[in-house]
Amino acid sequence: MHVHATTAAAQKKMQRVLRFSLIATLAYVALTLLAGWRAHSLALISEAGHNASDALALVLSFVAVYFQGRPATDKKTFGYQRAGVLAAFLNALTLVLIAIWIGAEAIHRFGHPEAVQPRIMMLVAAAGVLMNGVIAALLWRVSHDVNIRSVFIHMLGDTLSTAAVIVGGAAILFTAQTWIDPALSLVIAALILWSSISIVRETLNILLEGTPHGISLSEIRSALCGIEGVEDVHDLHVWSLGSQTHALASHVTIADIPLSESNRILEKMKHTLSDRFHIHHTTLQFEHTECEVAHGCVMPVEEMAGHHHHHH
Repeated sequence: MHVHATTAAAQKKMQRVLRFSLIATLAYVALTLLAGWRAHSLALISEAGHNASDALALVLSFVAVYFQGRPATDKKTFGYQRAGVLAAFLNALTLVLIAIWIGAEAIHRFGHPEAVQPRIMMLVAAAGVLMNGVIAALLWRVSHDVNIRSVFIHMLGDTLSTAAVIVGGAAILFTAQTWIDPALSLVIAALILWSSISIVRETLNILLEGTPHGISLSEIRSALCGIEGVEDVHDLHVWSLGSQTHALASHVTIADIPLSESNRILEKMKHTLSDRFHIHHTTLQFEHTECEVAHGCVMPVEEMAGHHHHHH
C-alpha cells in the first residue's frame, strides 16, 4: 500500500481508523443479522452480508498496511502480503455463495410472503447509515491513498443501500406490501455479488502472478528504453506481492561500460520505476552485447585492455 507520506505517524493513524472501522462494521454485521432474523426481514439479513463484504475490503486494506510494515524473513522473503490476499480471496468466494443464497431465498419469498417488522428494519438501518457515515468521514480524513479511497467509495455505496432499507421499511409500514422486502434483498444481493466478484478477480490475478491492474508493460518498456544508455529491455516481468505492492524483474542490455557508469543508468531506471509506476521492488540484470567499432560505438581504450564487465 503506497502511503505517500510513509511516516510512522501517518501509518499509525491509518491503522487506527481501519481498526475502528473494522470493529464497528463487524459489530453492525452481527446486529443486523440478529435483527433481520427477529424482524423476518431478508433485506436486513442481506444488508449484513453486504456489510460483511465491506469488512472484507477493510481487512484487505488493513492487512496491506500492516504487512508492509512487517519485515520479510528468510522463510518468507516477501513478507506475509500474500496471506492477506489469500484470505480475501477465500472470503470473497464465501460472499459470492451468500449472495446466491440470498437471491434464492428472496425469489422463494415472493411466492411465500412473510410478515416483516418494518420498525426494527428502519431502526437498524438508521444505525447503519449513521455508522457508515462516521466511518466514511474518518476514512476521508486519512485517505491520501488509493486503497483507502476505494474502501471509502465502498462505504458510500453501503450507506446508500442501507438508506434504501430505511425507505423500504417505511414503505412496508405504510402499504403493508411484504414483497418490498425480498425485492430490496435482491438488489443488495446483486451489490454483494458485484463487489465480491471484483475482489475475487483482483486477488486471483495476484495469486496467479498476473500483471497488476492498471499497469501497462509496453509503457514501462518504452519508459525504460528512453533512458540514456539503455539499448534494450527484455524478459520483463511485473507482478503483485500484495494488493498494493508490485515487483519487477528485467534484463537490460547496455554498452560495455565501467560499473560506475552503469550504476548511473541503474539509478535512473529505479527512479523512473518508483516515480512513474510506483514499483519499488526491482531486480534489474545488466547484459552487454559485444560491441565493435564497426557498429558506430567507440570503446574506451582502457576497456579494450580487457576489463569486460559483463554482469552487474
